[in-house]
Amino acid sequence: MKYYISAFLLLSLFLSACNPLKVPKTTMGHKMSAIPTDVVPTTSEWRVGVDHPQAKEQIPISLLIKDSSNQPITSFETVHEKKMHLFIVSKDLAYFAHIHPTYKENGLFEFTASFPSSGEYKLISEFTPKGGGDSSIENHWLHVEGEKGKAIPLVADKKLTHTVNGKKVALSFDQLIAGKTIHLTFSINDAKTNKPIKDLQPYLGALGHTVAMSADAEKYLHIHPMTTDGNGPEVTFMTIFPEKGIYKIWGQFKHKGKVFTVPFVINVPK
Repeated sequence: MKYYISAFLLLSLFLSACNPLKVPKTTMGHKMSAIPTDVVPTTSEWRVGVDHPQAKEQIPISLLIKDSSNQPITSFETVHEKKMHLFIVSKDLAYFAHIHPTYKENGLFEFTASFPSSGEYKLISEFTPKGGGDSSIENHWLHVEGEKGKAIPLVADKKLTHTVNGKKVALSFDQLIAGKTIHLTFSINDAKTNKPIKDLQPYLGALGHTVAMSADAEKYLHIHPMTTDGNGPEVTFMTIFPEKGIYKIWGQFKHKGKVFTVPFVINVPK
């Protein structure tokens, strides 16, 4: 038996999906604003194609986007090459995925997802109905049954340099404090030669994408790069962390046709 859950759009200061701050246009001309100022009110119905979703199995999922009068929204803007960006994050923030559901018609989006272990997963959909200036957000918690994964404590990194897919990536900030405008910069070098990588490729219409989540998985930021010259090795983003605490950050970039994701855990002071 299929089921659905309705959820009303939650709007929160600084948590506009793609629009954390007023900054110059990004590499592809997508504007950012300090708060969501032109968001179309939405609701959503989430349907899961099985009664008891199991880990490591392909699970069909759909969501129907409706307006405030409970009617399907039929037309959506294409933002960063897609009509919807959807992020899947486990409750402990150990798992992260960025996918793009297929738009069918009459407000209906469909996708298939596999989850690595049992537990609670948050599904965050981001989209812009036609005529809306800022992105709308709908989210849903999904319980997955099956084999448990190894518990990974969420602890701030002592060193903000990680190696992923042959890339040595360092993360730095001009300042790190809650409630203040900050610049975060990813510096990307070849892990073997330590030479700077200067030929990053656009990924979904930008030189990179960054998602940040608070430790309780309640505060979500999707950040796009500021206007930059060249294609690396540095990519700079601007945002605001709304409250102090632990956040996990996933930076996504593309090089030689392959997308790589690098995670960091930071402690944002007050």
